[in-house]
Amino acid sequence: MKDLYASDALGADNSDVLAAFGAPGMRHSIRPRRTVMDQEDEFDGDLSFEETMPVTTQTVAHYVGDDRVPRWQDLPIATPGPNGDMPLVDDHRNSAAARAFDLLRTRLRQTTLEHGWVNIAITSPTSGCGNSFSATNLALSLSRVPGSRTVLMDMNLRNPGLARAFDMEAPGAMSDLLGGRSSLGQQMVRVSDTLALGLNNQVEVNAAEILQDSTTAETLLRMRASLQPEIVLYDMPPMLEHDDLSAFLPQLDGVLLISDGSQTMARHLRECERMLEGQAPLLGIILNRARASSLPNYA
Repeated sequence: MKDLYASDALGADNSDVLAAFGAPGMRHSIRPRRTVMDQEDEFDGDLSFEETMPVTTQTVAHYVGDDRVPRWQDLPIATPGPNGDMPLVDDHRNSAAARAFDLLRTRLRQTTLEHGWVNIAITSPTSGCGNSFSATNLALSLSRVPGSRTVLMDMNLRNPGLARAFDMEAPGAMSDLLGGRSSLGQQMVRVSDTLALGLNNQVEVNAAEILQDSTTAETLLRMRASLQPEIVLYDMPPMLEHDDLSAFLPQLDGVLLISDGSQTMARHLRECERMLEGQAPLLGIILNRARASSLPNYA
């Protein structure tokens, strides 16, 4: 991955960073869908969506806010550093990547507002597909909506990376926040009026057990009741490598799946869909690193 401040880090023809969403044959609408694929195992970016999936909206208990818990405006302010380890489209607002994230942002907001959804996971079938990159840049795009509130949580407890992405010091271990051993005010920071981050500085080998603990569910309910975000994005580990995402499904309203045009197979996507069926809606499959020749040119 090129340095954040390289002049061509997010050039429109740089498919190594992010080609663009919306390659031919790929619908970009954010709706619960069932993916229908042919018998080819190799995924080449020509993916169509058909047959609407039944919506399985999660039933989540409501938590009554506690006056002792910090509100949005009470969170400590922190400033991202200049040396994050992944490109941020905010620095290249006229790029194809920035326009793609803005389109995804708008469609996601429309769907979550329509259904009353808040909790959205960003995951991938296997490692290296770019889900942390996508989660970071989608959160930044969402935060540009005036008056909005977006929370981005580093829930990849086995390989936390959001602190490095923002070139910031994580206040502590996410497991301490989820387990009730640290408070929202200690663990979470606000980088703008519209974006808050839950960062992590500790690797957890028992990640799946932490994610399905009832204390985790209660902590996240308390966080949402206190901060009142429109959308909470959870940067999650790959679905097919650990059971972390499966353990966390009861807390989710929907899932965005990041597919890598250079490594993701159709069988990977079929298996992810099977794991999600009846558990949480698959809101869309986002194609990352598509072949440059497959991208439409609207110039």
